[in-house]
Formats: sequence, structure tokens, C-alpha cells
Amino acid sequence: MRPLRIGVIGSGDAAPAEAGLAHAVGAALARAGAIVVCGGMGGVMRAAADGAASEGGTVVGILPGGDARAAADGVTIPIPTGLGEARNVVVARASEAVVAIAGEWGTLSEAAFCRKFGVPVIGLACSLPDGVVDETAEDAAGAAARALDLAAARREGHARQAVNE
Repeated sequence: MRPLRIGVIGSGDAAPAEAGLAHAVGAALARAGAIVVCGGMGGVMRAAADGAASEGGTVVGILPGGDARAAADGVTIPIPTGLGEARNVVVARASEAVVAIAGEWGTLSEAAFCRKFGVPVIGLACSLPDGVVDETAEDAAGAAARALDLAAARREGHARQAVNE
């Protein structure tokens, strides 16, 4: 069985409290054996990658530019796309659930794509408008646990659907 892929999305320029939450989410996901998917750059993305890396986890960074060397240090697998912000679609598609921390326009874009694709979005200290996140969490551990649960349920649902087709 392949590991669950959990996206962590959020501000590219995160305040210390937001970065701390992202680091804790990344670490919790790595301890659970999940692959962390992110935009691979700074702010929330860097903090989540660093958190996962601190626990020996795997981080896939979907980069906006064409240079893999631009990835944050904690990114294990940098994927340079050359797509700019259009890489947000790839982040959403590559994730089986997403934790949104804080957020700006790019985060809103990623969350909107998640909603369109049926990828659950868990908000944590999230500044996205009402209706964009599926549910909110009170802390990093709860956000990670809920994302893992929803991703596993989504994967199981897809497996059942494939068997029935």
C-alpha cells in the first residue's frame, strides 16, 4: 500500500506562529508515514517541509519555476514545473487531503481546486473565506489526524468505485 499524500498549503511568507503550526503538521504527517505535498518554496511550505524532514519524512515540492535547486531545504523530491501559480492545480491533484494554514490568494486558489476535485480541506488558523474549507482543526495534531482520516476514506471510496466499475 502506498503512503497517503497530504498537501500542506498556506502563505508563502508565514508569521512565526503559522510557521510553527506548519512545522508541527509536517512532523505529525511524517510520523504517520504520509508523504507531504507542498509548493516547495517558503513560508508555510518551507516550515511543513522542515517539520516532515525533521522526522525523516518524504516531501514532494511542486515548484512554480524550472529550477529544482530553488526548493526549500526540507523538500525531498523537488518537481520543477515552470508553471508559475498554475502549479497550484498539480498540488491539489497530487494530494488526497489538504491542510490549509493561514493563506493568501495562492492558498485560496489551491483550496478552490481541491474543492473542485473533491479533495478534503482542513483549515488550521486559516484565513480563507467561509465555505472554502471542509472543516477546521484546533491544533496541528488534530489537523494532521483529520487529514489522514479523510484521505484514507477518500482512497477507500475510490477503490470501492473502481471495483464496482
